[in-house]
Amino acid sequence: MTSKLQPARFAGRIVRLAEKGRPQVRFMLDGGDCQALAGDTVLTAVLVSTAAIRQSEFGPEKRAGFCLMGACQDCWLWQEGGGRLRACSTVIADGMQLRTVPPEEWQ
Repeated sequence: MTSKLQPARFAGRIVRLAEKGRPQVRFMLDGGDCQALAGDTVLTAVLVSTAAIRQSEFGPEKRAGFCLMGACQDCWLWQEGGGRLRACSTVIADGMQLRTVPPEEWQ
């Protein structure tokens, strides 16, 4: 199964209005090239590029984070190597390769 989220080429949920002077960081989301600013959390980086973090496993809804402090499991993403991370409390790193679906659904 491939993700139903569309990174990079569509407007994100978050629009950056200020603090644009930090260095850019490049990362991949579901195979799409995305950009963020150094120091952004993965959650911020993803939501600047697309409208949601992942698809809900319980229904058709798309998820965009819930508690924003690492207490829930709403912002889990997977790294290309298979490990998962909390997008709200992980700082984006240059070259990260992220997936919005678990490894067992990768094609």
